[in-house]
Amino acid sequence: MKYNLLGNTGLLVSDLCFGTMTFGGEGMWKAIGQQQQEETDELIKMAHDAGINFIDTANVYSYGKSEQLLGNSIKNLGIDPNQLFIATKVRGAMSEDPNDQGLSRHHIFNSVEQSLQRLQLDHIDLLYVHGVDPIVPVREIMKSLNDVVDSGMVRYVGVCNWPAWMVAKAQEIARSEGWHEFKALQYYYSLAARDIEEELIPMAETEDLPLM
Repeated sequence: MKYNLLGNTGLLVSDLCFGTMTFGGEGMWKAIGQQQQEETDELIKMAHDAGINFIDTANVYSYGKSEQLLGNSIKNLGIDPNQLFIATKVRGAMSEDPNDQGLSRHHIFNSVEQSLQRLQLDHIDLLYVHGVDPIVPVREIMKSLNDVVDSGMVRYVGVCNWPAWMVAKAQEIARSEGWHEFKALQYYYSLAARDIEEELIPMAETEDLPLM
């Protein structure tokens, strides 16, 4: 397996990241995949044996079941969590409660605590904000992310699906305040969808941000 530096963190993550969006099959995720515990254990073992140490999930994948299945697999297989680099996300609606979504301080902290319980871990390696929240100021979001890292529950923060200008603004706010900055980006990119080449990739190169 080839390993790459994750930006300026000094960490080496596998060239291939194992995604878990197909775990669980609850609600809208049923059409994407329906792997349950036995299949999840088999897939995680195969990935780990191949040298993959980078695993990506999200709180919203099957409304928490993906994280739960992943956490069970790590325990079932006896894998040392310190050998893995696990990313999860926060933003999407997790229930009908109007505050159980978004990027408020309330939801970020609650979501992280719940993700840790499902994953059976004492920290999250990388927490992505999983999209724009138009009602929470960028400064407020970055302060909450800084504090959740300082709490010890999260090691690094990253961002998915924000426009380049908003990422740059967030980085400048964090830098000026001495807060933790984004350390990673995750965006949709394929031969059929190359729009991130216009602004996102140049911004990522300027900011020394790794792009997943």
